Amino acid sequence: MAVISRILAAIAASSAAVNALPNPTLEQRSTETGPQIAARSVIAHDAVVGFAETVPDDTLGVAYEAYQPFLKVVNGCVPFPAVDAEGNTSGGLKPTGDSSGGCSSSTGQIYSRGEAYGDYFAIMYSWYMPKDEPSTGIGHRHDWEGVVVWLTSETSTDASNIVAVCPSAHGGWDCDTSFSLSGTGPLIKYESIWPVDHSCGLTTTVGGQQPLIAWESLPAVAQSALETTDFGSAIVPFIDAHFATNLGNCAW
Repeated sequence: MAVISRILAAIAASSAAVNALPNPTLEQRSTETGPQIAARSVIAHDAVVGFAETVPDDTLGVAYEAYQPFLKVVNGCVPFPAVDAEGNTSGGLKPTGDSSGGCSSSTGQIYSRGEAYGDYFAIMYSWYMPKDEPSTGIGHRHDWEGVVVWLTSETSTDASNIVAVCPSAHGGWDCDTSFSLSGTGPLIKYESIWPVDHSCGLTTTVGGQQPLIAWESLPAVAQSALETTDFGSAIVPFIDAHFATNLGNCAW
């Protein structure tokens, strides 16, 4: 009986240890051998490996690349990848220290999604920043910003095809029919005017570009992670739950 008691105690201790581990999100995948359960986690913001530039091999992919914006980061974080090929997502950063502390350097990532809407074709480009911090102690973990480029035609790549450019600003979209371009790419800035949180806006300064990944080119596990991850007060603008609504909120 003493031996049995010791065995049972060992089993109980082992179970308790397993239960004490963090519970990762489980994502069911289909493989050649049948459904498998794969874990995906929230990981350090600088541990997320972004995607190489990938767009559809068609006219839409050509349009995505033609109208990719240039982003000038005036202050705050530069863009970082938000999700990797395994569905792991960024844990972001607390709004402490300098506004660009821990997030001043990254290859980054830009996400795109397009759709015909009304009489036009819209392409939404989005960036993720690990924190939005106007100054120490002000702001929040995670930031999603972007710009919607409105086109007359999905198949044209001329600068004259652009009807309006709508940078994101505090949950809305500031649309304008007057804008600056580098080639066919709109010039956008990311800036906080203290003490207000960061937002995007139009600029005449040419910023940088990041590897472009189209929504439809993301693996299903990465799409699902973006759909379900809680980024706090930062809303992923191009997921199914928000994409059409955001397009509808653009007006010029």
